Amino acid sequence: MAKGQKALAEDRVLPEEEIKDPYVLEFLRLKDEYSETDLEEALIRHMQTFLLELGGDFCFIGRQKRLRIGDEWYRVDLVFFHRRLRCLVIIDLKIGKFTHADAGQMHLYLNYAREHWVQEGENPPVGLILCAQKDEAIARYVLEGLPNKVMASEYRMALPNDQELATEIERTQAMLHDRKMIALASTGAVGKKAGVGEKGPPARGRGAPKGHQEKGK
Repeated sequence: MAKGQKALAEDRVLPEEEIKDPYVLEFLRLKDEYSETDLEEALIRHMQTFLLELGGDFCFIGRQKRLRIGDEWYRVDLVFFHRRLRCLVIIDLKIGKFTHADAGQMHLYLNYAREHWVQEGENPPVGLILCAQKDEAIARYVLEGLPNKVMASEYRMALPNDQELATEIERTQAMLHDRKMIALASTGAVGKKAGVGEKGPPARGRGAPKGHQEKGK
């Protein structure tokens, strides 16, 4: 897309395309037992490698960013900005299994960020819950239909095996197919709208036999 050109439906970048699942964090070299603080500090120490794993469009903003809601203080683990999505990405680290309570907490952070941290011209923030384990069915029913975009991705402390790589390739192919279908559906809707009011070919006369043509004078 050319600079300054208005984005079309097929050109829009979706968070699902830019946020991976899973992330491989073997470079942290953490032992079997570690805390969320240990995980966060290790990511900060290896920020350059972590940014490579996240993707080239992630920019680090800060860690343990404080926010006050009512009389309560909260801290957001990690805050990034994504250039292509043009939005903040808030990451909450979880060393355990993903739960519905994690989504509720992230929803709180995103509501606050949208009101107080988002700058003019930016898109609404995206939340990423980075967890050690995730049940796909629970994640689906917890995350679908939320007013904020909340995603959950697993992290691995070792490189995936061949089966896991094959599964990831299939998931990526399915995602690209879904994006293509959404773009085609959007283009078809626009074309249908543009055709409203156009006159179709004249109706065939009731008395004229099928295939009958009038001779020219």
